[in-house]
Amino acid sequence: MSEKIEVENVGQPGKTYRVDPSKYAEMRKAVLAVTPSEAPGLTPAQIIAAVKPHLSETLFPGGETAGWWVKCVQLDLEAKAILKRAPKSPVRLWKA
Repeated sequence: MSEKIEVENVGQPGKTYRVDPSKYAEMRKAVLAVTPSEAPGLTPAQIIAAVKPHLSETLFPGGETAGWWVKCVQLDLEAKAILKRAPKSPVRLWKA
């Protein structure tokens, strides 16, 4: 069994999930690279589109599963107060 890291979910305080560390690290780097530092920020769909050119073909061939991994990283970084979410709909994110 391969090594896993634990990530948090802002919507489920105290609960953690175990994920692939290589994919998480690459997606985290990409999300932080494309997410602005100020409001109004980007929607998750905009972040997904923006990260794809930053991803390796080895880990994310053709951008496969990018949406799932963006959401995983987004929720973890929100739980860690690294990303902030707009108080009203639509969801928009920026770096804290």
